[in-house]
Amino acid sequence: MSTFKVFDIAGSGMAAQSVRINTVASNLANANSVSGDPGKVYRARHPVFEAVRGAVGGAPGAARAEASAAVRVAGIVEADTPAMARYEPGNPLADPNGYVYAPNVNVVEEMVDMISASRSYQNNVEVMNTSKDMLLATLRLGQS
Repeated sequence: MSTFKVFDIAGSGMAAQSVRINTVASNLANANSVSGDPGKVYRARHPVFEAVRGAVGGAPGAARAEASAAVRVAGIVEADTPAMARYEPGNPLADPNGYVYAPNVNVVEEMVDMISASRSYQNNVEVMNTSKDMLLATLRLGQS
């Protein structure tokens, strides 16, 4: 594997975790929204990651193609848990029976997911910084 592939791998991880952080932020921003129709209420969203492996670095049919690995976001799915019905007859958004529907967002789970995504992003930054330091140290060896 090329020495510089580590930057591609860590960069793809950072991009994926960035999407994860953004979806968590969207979920938290809409956690307290309500609707009078259970079909129109906000649904929690979660990214789906996919490992990508492929051969790169050579012409098609070349004898020695280097393998690469990365992660990408395959899509963003909505949670299928039902909206929570709350009896609030005084709410202007209430349906004729007096119910409003809240999103299926669990704030505690979302906060844990945000911490996890933030730490994963930070770990990828550390991988890039460590790789950069190692490459610079290797270049300094030739100066002596």
